[in-house]
Amino acid sequence: MTLLYSFLTLNILAFIITAYDKRLAITNKKRISEKTLLTFAAVGGTIGSALAMYIFNHKTSKKYYLFKFYRIVFIQILLLFGLFYFIQITL
Repeated sequence: MTLLYSFLTLNILAFIITAYDKRLAITNKKRISEKTLLTFAAVGGTIGSALAMYIFNHKTSKKYYLFKFYRIVFIQILLLFGLFYFIQITL
């Protein structure tokens, strides 16, 4: 249950940070770095980041950022499949 709450909290934070960066972009203020945004996605906030990206239309035209983001998603999918495959073999 703790893992679920951690996952939800991380995704909510990723959503808020991405939305806040969009607000900063609109008001021409100092922005949150792409590295920080991608780090939140990499450690488990992919869903929250993706929702914020598409709801607020943020970073959706930046091809290099999207390439990095989707590479993170691809790696996470591979890790999940590998984990489930390993669990099935050991059972």
